[in-house]
Amino acid sequence: MSEAVLLDLIHGCSPACTGASLLDSASARMSSCCAGAAPRDKRSLSCGTLSACKNVRVLDSGSPRSVCNRFKQTVDELDLSSVRVLTTPQGRDVLRVYQEQLFTPCTPLTTRVHEEEEEEEQVWAFLRQLPALKGDVTVLKSTLIPDCFGHGFSTRTGGVSYIPTLSSLNLFSSSRRRDPGAVVRENRRRLALHAGFHPESLRLVKVNHASDVWVLGKDEPESYDAMVTDRTGVVLAAPGADCMPILFADPVSKVIGAAHAGWKGTLMGVAMATVEAMVTEFGCQVSDIVVAVGPSVGACCFTLERDQALDFQRIHPDCVPDPESAQPHVNIRLANRILLQDGGILPENIHDDAVTERPRVTPCTSCHPRGLLLPCRDGPNFGTQVGFLWIRDTAHRTRPPTGEAV
Repeated sequence: MSEAVLLDLIHGCSPACTGASLLDSASARMSSCCAGAAPRDKRSLSCGTLSACKNVRVLDSGSPRSVCNRFKQTVDELDLSSVRVLTTPQGRDVLRVYQEQLFTPCTPLTTRVHEEEEEEEQVWAFLRQLPALKGDVTVLKSTLIPDCFGHGFSTRTGGVSYIPTLSSLNLFSSSRRRDPGAVVRENRRRLALHAGFHPESLRLVKVNHASDVWVLGKDEPESYDAMVTDRTGVVLAAPGADCMPILFADPVSKVIGAAHAGWKGTLMGVAMATVEAMVTEFGCQVSDIVVAVGPSVGACCFTLERDQALDFQRIHPDCVPDPESAQPHVNIRLANRILLQDGGILPENIHDDAVTERPRVTPCTSCHPRGLLLPCRDGPNFGTQVGFLWIRDTAHRTRPPTGEAV
């Protein structure tokens, strides 16, 4: 006598799943039956995992009850001694009833549940082996931020997102975009591997285009455009594209912050709100804080309606170089620099496009489509890059496990 394997396709088990290897390893005397194959699955059976298996019978019509009954009849006709069932958690509960009603101890059933986690791991393993698109991961770094911190600004190269407007290192997924969460997770893993932190430690602000700041350790708000902390083991990240990712670091007090500043957040004072949180919550001195502004749309390409531009002109006339235009150009980077300097940040402690003696970290995202992502150019299905920052601690392991590779 021999053994039968029931691969339950009715309840979502895939013919290509890990457990299908039970069929491939079966002896020549084994009879294998697959229950409830849909037309799409039947086509895959002819050329997929089961095509190389012997004695495969596809039970592809009728209700689950009739399929199970036909399977039992096949087992009896072939005088098989035992049955192994590969199913899902849902299928296990249903098949338990049929087992009790249709089978006896003379033909014992052994059930293996194919968990969703197994499928997820297969997806992640597949994504990990994909080649990087548009080149290797590239990170811009400010020489103003000392080595006691890890930091950088991501660009668009080195990920696996293939949709043109998202390609390739898109780092944010939402219901409004076509890039799935698993792909974004893989992109974040590749960025983390390149930069030297663990991907699970990355915390991204919940953008609301305002000036709310979350102090890590306190209750998390529903939305906030900035974060501050003195903790090691956490990587603060702020998205940017047309808006600015701004990084704040106090090397004396070992405190960090990250902020997302668009034109609305700039006018609402999100940059200085971040500084004030560092001072109030952790006792930082404003003169010790250094600030790096990441890739964003420059004054060369960013325009607003005239009444909106006037708000920036009130900050400083140079923020609006052509105020008489119907759609004036606006320099939101300069506006943030002026607001920070007015708040006590030393001019030499700000690294933006006004700085020429340091490596460039604030290129215009509109002028560099090959290297940077931009919503106002790419439309609603746009990609996101981030500025990220963490406090280095030799006692805290932030790097991924050895052996993990792109």
